Amino acid sequence: MTEKDLNLSAMVQELWDNDMSRLQPGLDYKISLQSKAGLTQSCNDGNDGAALPLFTFVNENIFKKETFSAFISLLDNYESDAGEPEVVTPEEEAENHKFLELIINTPPMKIAHRYLVEKQLSPKTTGEFKQQLYCIWFELYARRGSSRPDSSGFEHVFVGETRGGRTVIGFHNWIQLYLQEKLGHIDYKGYSVNANSPKPDDNKHILALQFSWKNGIKPKGSIFIGVSPEFEFALYTLCFLTSPNERVKVSFSLYEVEIVCHHYNQKHIGTTYPVLTKYL
Repeated sequence: MTEKDLNLSAMVQELWDNDMSRLQPGLDYKISLQSKAGLTQSCNDGNDGAALPLFTFVNENIFKKETFSAFISLLDNYESDAGEPEVVTPEEEAENHKFLELIINTPPMKIAHRYLVEKQLSPKTTGEFKQQLYCIWFELYARRGSSRPDSSGFEHVFVGETRGGRTVIGFHNWIQLYLQEKLGHIDYKGYSVNANSPKPDDNKHILALQFSWKNGIKPKGSIFIGVSPEFEFALYTLCFLTSPNERVKVSFSLYEVEIVCHHYNQKHIGTTYPVLTKYL
């Protein structure tokens, strides 16, 4: 790791240590990993490594916490089809601002803001920082193949999109995964591993997996499980602003991880998600 990676790792460890709303595996939620996913190319090709849902149990009382509740209220504000223009209503814009207002006052976001100000990457005032976050996460842009604004960093990463009705793109959030699975819209097809990746563990907080959503397939996705919205927002914002690289190496808690972070026009997040490289 470079010195910059080590500095960033120390910051991410601080975010992790201050994620007071993180759920505990086996206590607040349980998952059923089942088998390794097959080489699925479509929703119904028979290569399903999991007969049961991923989530066995989640203590939904956690969703009453302000940041979780505000986050969940944003999940139904988008058209999933990439290419379908998004229309943001005044009510939806107010929900976006309410969510940012709440998470800015959490320990992980305060830590991230302090660090970004020190590095002269973010403005000092919380009002201006909130504007910066709005631009990075919520401003609409035209994703590849579209001529009109049809996507945002938030929609892609936390909600998920479909391309051509057959492929799921983005969708890197456990809360959305749980809620959609509960509604019957998700079919978990097993965990994903290759020769170099560690075998997943149902007591750990990072998982590579395969699933179908609506009529599309996500051949391989990667998510944090059980973390709070503010932790993910702080982590991904930190990586987006501190590193021009599209893969940022960080070590924290029990994990060595690459945070993949693609920029869109250097102003917006295109996508971002964790890739577990090893357990520490």
